[in-house]
Amino acid sequence: MAFVPVVRRTAALGALAGAGLTAYAAWEARQYTLRRVTVPLLPPGHAPLKVLHLSDIHMAPDQRAKQEWLRGLAALEPDLVVNTGDNLAHSRSVPVVADALGGLLDVPGVYVLGSNDYWVPGMRNPFLYLLPDTGKRHTSGRQLPWPELKERFGSSGWLDLTNGFGRLDVGGTSIAFAGVDDPHLQYDDLARVAGPADPATDVRLAVTHAPYLRVLDQFVADGYDAVIAGHTHGGQVCLPLLSGGGRALTTNCDIEPARARGLHRHPADSAPGDAGSAWLHVSAGLGTNPYVRIRVACRPEATLMTLVPTGPAQEA
Repeated sequence: MAFVPVVRRTAALGALAGAGLTAYAAWEARQYTLRRVTVPLLPPGHAPLKVLHLSDIHMAPDQRAKQEWLRGLAALEPDLVVNTGDNLAHSRSVPVVADALGGLLDVPGVYVLGSNDYWVPGMRNPFLYLLPDTGKRHTSGRQLPWPELKERFGSSGWLDLTNGFGRLDVGGTSIAFAGVDDPHLQYDDLARVAGPADPATDVRLAVTHAPYLRVLDQFVADGYDAVIAGHTHGGQVCLPLLSGGGRALTTNCDIEPARARGLHRHPADSAPGDAGSAWLHVSAGLGTNPYVRIRVACRPEATLMTLVPTGPAQEA
């Protein structure tokens, strides 16, 4: 019948387009990008601080380009490193991550862990992320060497903020920290970090792997100036926009897609200076699930956050 060749041609064109999109998505997943934002939250008169936010590295030993790109970040000479988890994607990745971080481990740092620091990642149907969250988590498989990761970070002087507090003096600015274990796995213990943020410090920063609203709400209510998070991958596969970047289809948590990455306020409708509000920075992260190494309209990233005295915020 006449329509058979048409169907075949259409199927062939569809397959070709799908292959082309997959090839592009695999290419974009290796286009590591440094994003820069300016965040006005220091007291007047304080010198700017450079804070490098790393998240969702998802390192596998064979990812040489990612390792080399990470090594180059030490040249930024940040004053502080904030690592929001999901460093690992393989049981042999701890020394690889430590080597790639290199000189950054000599910089003052704080960290929390994510689910992919604890558990070996498995194959997932990516379309399931578009469906409502069932609450089921995969925590019965093989564990990753997270105690070894903590030992490497701790021996370098980085502060472990797992359901706890910390304090650092950086460049003449005193910073109080609070952090939680991974909210996506419901490992967060908000009761342990509840209470007013330390008023005796210059800046108060909260750290979490996943930006679940319950965590953001508590930290903001307790008076933290900013919350720093990852986990979302910025949506990972986004709808391209003419203005650049893309619109996230999912966040893999309960934060809305409009705040899946970048610098925002919490609550979303608040403005700088509003009581009961704070800055929120969500990193789109550097990696992917090792079985689905693709990104669309959402390049892998690290962010250099420059903290400055209060005034307008800027993002690049």
